[in-house]
Amino acid sequence: MRSLALDFIETGGNEPQETSPKLSKTLPEGVSSRMLYGDIVHIAWPSLVELILTQLASMVDLIMVGQLGPWALSAVGLSTQPRFLMMTMFMAMNVGATAMVARYKGSGEAEKANTVLRQAMLLTFVLSAISSVVGFFASETLIQFMGAADAETLAGGTVYLQIQFIGFITMALTSTVTATLRGVGDSRTAMIYNLIANVVNVIFNYLLIYGHFGFPRMEVAGASLATVIGQIVAFVLAMWAILSGKRYLHMRFTDSYKPDKETLRSIFVIGMPAMLEQLVMRAGMIIYSKTVAGLGTVAFAAHQVCMNIQALSFMNGNAFAVSATSLMGQSLGKKRPDMGQAYSNRTQMLGMMVSFALAFVFFFFGGPITAMYSDDPQVIAWGAQILKLVALVQPFQSSQLILAGALRGAGDTKATAVITFITVLLVRPGLAILLINCTSMGLMGAWVALVADQFLRSLLIFQRFHSGKWRNYKI
Repeated sequence: MRSLALDFIETGGNEPQETSPKLSKTLPEGVSSRMLYGDIVHIAWPSLVELILTQLASMVDLIMVGQLGPWALSAVGLSTQPRFLMMTMFMAMNVGATAMVARYKGSGEAEKANTVLRQAMLLTFVLSAISSVVGFFASETLIQFMGAADAETLAGGTVYLQIQFIGFITMALTSTVTATLRGVGDSRTAMIYNLIANVVNVIFNYLLIYGHFGFPRMEVAGASLATVIGQIVAFVLAMWAILSGKRYLHMRFTDSYKPDKETLRSIFVIGMPAMLEQLVMRAGMIIYSKTVAGLGTVAFAAHQVCMNIQALSFMNGNAFAVSATSLMGQSLGKKRPDMGQAYSNRTQMLGMMVSFALAFVFFFFGGPITAMYSDDPQVIAWGAQILKLVALVQPFQSSQLILAGALRGAGDTKATAVITFITVLLVRPGLAILLINCTSMGLMGAWVALVADQFLRSLLIFQRFHSGKWRNYKI
């Protein structure tokens, strides 16, 4: 793996700077902005490619499902939040694992980083197994709770969700491998195995949704099964990557897999606030989705299409957030908070540049993009209007995701949990309920609430990061 500017500092004789309320914006001697941008892009580009193509695969999935009718779009859409809710536990622990391996990578403690990998995998297996069993048997109840408007939507959503839970453990373990690899700056490996999995997913979508080349026509169930098959492929390739012994992070069958209390405690210290954040976010999103579902099947279909398209824009912020998380953790591992801030500021600038291009596309081409999902004129009309709102929030959304990633890389997960509670659980669903029920805005009211949430969350994340409290955070 190429050297980082941080490695130059370590070998160049510069002494680590003490933490202080205000850090100098001057870079250490011999370190240039070009070097920092190079480090950021080196980590971010594989993540950006991976995340964009993963979301494109999800979009293709929904486009194929959408040809079955609005009921199918609603069935898949209603399964989204319950599935994310059941993912909360292990995804939150992944945040702790990422921060820890990044910090140990920065301090040169490879054995401790690999101990974190093994303990995180053990923890993920236990948590995902519990979630899988509970989720499978609760699937119909969860879809009913989300507000399925008719029997066809309920049946489709139930079978889609049950199949997802069958493949839950392999998906969860793969996510932990990905999180830890990103923590040490290895985003290329995850890109490769996830891209292969996405190709497999799209191929089986074509075969199983419509029943081509002798395969059974499974419709919504086929879309779910195709996703699970892709996830299994990703799992096999991810395990091969860390068992090969060729990477900084690796596992051997002869290693100890006995629970390590100290490592698990550290993962939980960082992960628990992230878990609370995710639970709060899912609760808020469920309330929000149920509110929109009350507008009817066609309105919810349009909403789901726009949420799927908006998710593509998240990939920009999320990809650069991978760089921010990894480089922040490694900087603090070397006791260089000044470098952590320098990396974060430049990562934010790169993310905003991409966000302006996305805003242009969404603002002027919202209608044609929506028409790829459905030929329903009402769905297309709503989509064109909603994506104009999505365009306006792009620069703020990008900065929010990147700076939140930097805070997580520092281990400062409590602040993001509080901010999520305020915005996603209170502001977004509360304002959506008010605008939908007390005005004539309907579906547009729900999206005005979403934009208000994004603006406020961006402001609060910005304030937290620039308070500098993350600089002295210990893990």
